[in-house]
Amino acid sequence: MNKLKQYNLLIQVSIFMLTCSCFSQNINLDKVYSELNNYKANKAISLLEKIDTLKATTYDKALVYYFLGEAHLMNDNHGIAYKQTLKAKVLFIKTDSIKNVANCNINILKILSHQNDIKIETESILDELKQYASLKNDYKALRSIYYRIASNYMDEEKGNLANEYFDRYIKLSQKNKDTLYIAYGLMNKGSVFNDYIKNPDSALYYFKKSLPVFFKYNDTQTIAYNYNNQGKAHYNLKDYNNALKYYLKADSIQIKKNIPKSELVFSKNLYEAYKGKKDYRNFSKYLERYIQLKDSINDINQNIAISEIKEQYDNATLRAEKAEDEKQILIEQRKKEKNKNVALLLGTLLLFGTILFFLLQKNTKRKQKLAEQEKELETQKLATILKEQELSAIDAMIEGQEKERQRIANDLHDDLGGLMATVKLHFNTLKEKQTPELYAKTNQLIDEAYNKIRTVAHAKNSGVIAKQGLLKAINEMANKISIANKITIDVIDHGLEKRLENSLELTIFRIIQELIANIVKHAKASEATINITNHEDSLNIMIEDNGKGFDTSKILKNNGMGLHSIEKRIEHLEGDIKIESQINQGTTIIIDIPL
Repeated sequence: MNKLKQYNLLIQVSIFMLTCSCFSQNINLDKVYSELNNYKANKAISLLEKIDTLKATTYDKALVYYFLGEAHLMNDNHGIAYKQTLKAKVLFIKTDSIKNVANCNINILKILSHQNDIKIETESILDELKQYASLKNDYKALRSIYYRIASNYMDEEKGNLANEYFDRYIKLSQKNKDTLYIAYGLMNKGSVFNDYIKNPDSALYYFKKSLPVFFKYNDTQTIAYNYNNQGKAHYNLKDYNNALKYYLKADSIQIKKNIPKSELVFSKNLYEAYKGKKDYRNFSKYLERYIQLKDSINDINQNIAISEIKEQYDNATLRAEKAEDEKQILIEQRKKEKNKNVALLLGTLLLFGTILFFLLQKNTKRKQKLAEQEKELETQKLATILKEQELSAIDAMIEGQEKERQRIANDLHDDLGGLMATVKLHFNTLKEKQTPELYAKTNQLIDEAYNKIRTVAHAKNSGVIAKQGLLKAINEMANKISIANKITIDVIDHGLEKRLENSLELTIFRIIQELIANIVKHAKASEATINITNHEDSLNIMIEDNGKGFDTSKILKNNGMGLHSIEKRIEHLEGDIKIESQINQGTTIIIDIPL
């Protein structure tokens, strides 16, 4: 075929499918859409003609006319298609359906592209589409504009300019990842090279490059046109055998729309190829078929019909615009008269309203500011109360723990200590009845037990570290844990020669004890280090391990591993804690406490 501009766009019915389902209340166009989608134009027309548009809304009527235009375009009834589409456009304008007006313009350009014997002005439609595409950034409308401009350059036999706009068409389709329309653009470039630039080899390159996409989408109509174009390229190369091969492939495909004109083109190409091959029997056969098809198509009447319809539409539009202008003039005159009567009153009311608004706004802002200040004070007060409650709870917890330890120490001292002393006294009476060696060993064990009980009892006033101090208690804890848990814990101290206040030492010991317990239970570490440094005005504690580490955001968010309790203790001491950890790279915890 010489041109593909009248065939390469898919049916625009799908554009309206969502519109139908969302807006059409009185009619059901689902079946119509299904028939059109299957290229059954006559069935769609039959369904549409049964719809009573008198009972339909303006919008529904527009949809019916639009689909009638689609169906008649499929049947090559361009005059009827043009008329129905114009009617749809008028009604869509009335309902302010800008998107659908643009779709009607796209279809009108498709219809006009079939007219070869007369020239119809398309610039106004292109201008409308340009304005719409610019306003709405509509990809499909802009794509149609590029296509139409390229087609106009093809009509003027300006192949290079046509390809420039087909390149824009392809680039826009690539940007929107529209594979099918990229292929359409490539095939159109092939047509330009074939028919206008006279470079059949380049044409074949673009035809073959686009063909697999049409197979992927099962676009049999365009596959037929592609084969026909490849045949034309071989014909231009005087390769009549390959030309016939592709022409026959095109002719063998059952197309579903634009059937008469397509068959006419296929027949013409076939008889020309057979003539070039000097196969006059087949040449006569397809020439006869071409003549019969040509007689059945009356393009001139259709072109005249379209011209008349356009003239009627333009006249009707002018009359409507004139009536609308006259109506608007009367409305404006009435508005002016009314405005003269109320101008002074409006000015007075405007001034009074402005003053009142200013005063009300000022008063409202003042109230809002006061309300915000009161709300902020309430929030601060509530936060203070909650913080005091938390600190009181921590104090009560620590005080309760110390009272419990003191009670246990008292019990050990008063009850168990006395009992052990009595046992030893009675045991002395057994001296003469037992061997000296057994007696001495047993007596040593009792003395050892007694001394341990006394050691615990002496801690009754200061918890577990009353005599030994913070550093010694931490060292003993580290040694015991290292022996029992297959982990080496080193304690490094700086400036801890002097003792701290008893309750402070006890709280710090409990914090370190809890953190070391976490390492033993969770970290799977083989080494850990406790660094304690006294800076006179602050105490710095750094605990490191080489364990598996953890995601600090998740642990802290879920208050895991007792960290919430530790944080509250440190907050009570007005200190702060920092935790650094990475998966499989260990953990470092840094604590600073003011002294």
